[in-house]
Amino acid sequence: MTVTISEAELDAALAEAHLPALLMSLVHLTGDASLLTQERRPAYVLLADGKLGGYHEAVQADIRDRAKAAILAHLAGAPLPPPPSPETVRRMMDWVAGADIPGNYAAFLTDELSLTGADTKSPNWTPEARKAGAKMKVVVVGAGMSGILAGIRLKQAGLDFTIVEKNPDVGGTWLENVYPGCRVDNPNHMYSYSFEPNHDFPYYYSTQPVLLDYFRGVTARHDLRPNIRFETTVEGAVFDEDRAVWRVEIQTRDGDRETLEANILITAVGQLNRPRYPDIDGLETFEGPSFHSARWRTDVDLTGKRVAVIGTGASAYQFVPEIAPKVAHLEVFQRTPPWPLPGPTYHDEVPAGKKWLLEHVPFYGKWYRFWLFWMLTDGFYEAVKADEGWKGGPEAVGEANAMMRGMLVEAIRAQAPNRPDLLEKVIPEYPLGGKRGLVDNGVWMAALQRDNVDLITTPIERVTPRGVVTTDGVEHGADAIIYGTGFQASRFLWPMRIVGRGGVELHDTWNGDPRAYLGMTAPGFPNLFILYGPNTNIVVNGSIIFFSECSVRYVVGCLELMAKAGAATLEVKREVHDAFNVRVDAANARMAWGSPHVDSWYKNAAGRVTQNWPFPLVDYWNATVAPNPDDFTLGVRATAEA
Repeated sequence: MTVTISEAELDAALAEAHLPALLMSLVHLTGDASLLTQERRPAYVLLADGKLGGYHEAVQADIRDRAKAAILAHLAGAPLPPPPSPETVRRMMDWVAGADIPGNYAAFLTDELSLTGADTKSPNWTPEARKAGAKMKVVVVGAGMSGILAGIRLKQAGLDFTIVEKNPDVGGTWLENVYPGCRVDNPNHMYSYSFEPNHDFPYYYSTQPVLLDYFRGVTARHDLRPNIRFETTVEGAVFDEDRAVWRVEIQTRDGDRETLEANILITAVGQLNRPRYPDIDGLETFEGPSFHSARWRTDVDLTGKRVAVIGTGASAYQFVPEIAPKVAHLEVFQRTPPWPLPGPTYHDEVPAGKKWLLEHVPFYGKWYRFWLFWMLTDGFYEAVKADEGWKGGPEAVGEANAMMRGMLVEAIRAQAPNRPDLLEKVIPEYPLGGKRGLVDNGVWMAALQRDNVDLITTPIERVTPRGVVTTDGVEHGADAIIYGTGFQASRFLWPMRIVGRGGVELHDTWNGDPRAYLGMTAPGFPNLFILYGPNTNIVVNGSIIFFSECSVRYVVGCLELMAKAGAATLEVKREVHDAFNVRVDAANARMAWGSPHVDSWYKNAAGRVTQNWPFPLVDYWNATVAPNPDDFTLGVRATAEA
């Protein structure tokens, strides 16, 4: 297809370009690595508007002029020169990052950059392995982001699989959460499958309807719907040791119960899908409408109403600014304030010119995504890591953490310079990274300063038929109550009942303390794989889609290992599982979210961090490129097929 653009349109597009990524495209278009001069190496600085700048104006103009000529030549038919050498690509990585990337990241980032266009995480099984794998039957629980991904990879490997989904459509959290303002808090050009880029995302941080459409589109392009049983609930699964199969108990949309048999059981149900209501007396007595943000009542019109919002987590951070202008009075009940992380483009649309560059300029999209990936992954990791012997007090865990805290405190103060009463309530006392940070572009603080909005920090004593009573005896009248109180994150796989070897139930084994090797496998439960399982949540460094892609590659690698060995079962060794969890616990204790001064949904009732990955992302990538056969016990082929 011929692509045409006027010079004026191209100038407008280049004005919107991310210049470091554009410079890398220019190297590809011209084959001229001498463009990588020191003056063209960005030195990222934070500008007054909260955005990043990295070049002097003369350098900006030079890059745009050179890119314009090269792009016009490319559109006129000029062939691309030979690709840059691996050594040049390595230099380009440092240039676009604006810093020398440590050597141990090279293979990891080269894989993520994927300049050849190859889907490096797709299965590449031998014909013999495919023949053996074709006899496997797999049940996947959930058709959200991870379940869709698992289906794609299983189909590519030629396996027989069924995805069981409780909802009437795909999308998981992006189908269920429909509250006003719902959007992703990770840049969308990174919050997408690496092999399914979308250059037409309308926003930098896409809204729920856009993301739902994206996952529906991916499902359609990979023709997964024939493999999905919608409106069907998995109630439990029992491992049949004699036949080495999982017997999966399901309830259909008609209420009928069936049993599916599978050699492999993969759960892809997420961590944040079961709403948690606060432990407050009298919730059931309230006479008006009340609902959790994850079960938003679209039939309730809040216009002109007195509304009480309990909780100030991620969902409330998004829907409070949306509903504040329409309600008569809004009272937000806060237990602990969140840390706002600057995101100046949080509600911005992606300019048309940038979309054009992403779609039509060779390798621009690859390098733009690479820049996002590097800047938002391990670049922030050290700032939430505790310094050994830190004596600076409980509000930080180290020097870097304290410095970042100071910067964010000043940013908060700048948004409410005349409201010391409000600032006292919204500046957290716990370390940055101790709880989930929320992307901020000023709308939260603006909402709290409206005349019809009050932030209440006095603890709640009970809910009455007419509203909320705080411990100071004041009754706050309300026409509606909305709970923004998060999810039952530590109750992994609940309410499913999963029974492994010897009739042992998984939740009994965990006893409120879920653990798994690499977040995916547990001893005593052969052929069971958990996606987004214990200790695979990421706090400050990256997109959960990256983690899911690594996990699914690993799981499919385990199935390939079984197929090649002719094995009926694969089970992680107890000593491998236990040693891994010792390392995880020790590392989490050294992170801000492991601080004994912080309570959060990252921890279980005993205070152990059950959710978070405490190491750099590169460590998870290295651990999941391929399974180590020595980590597992492979069982002999079953005497009867499933």
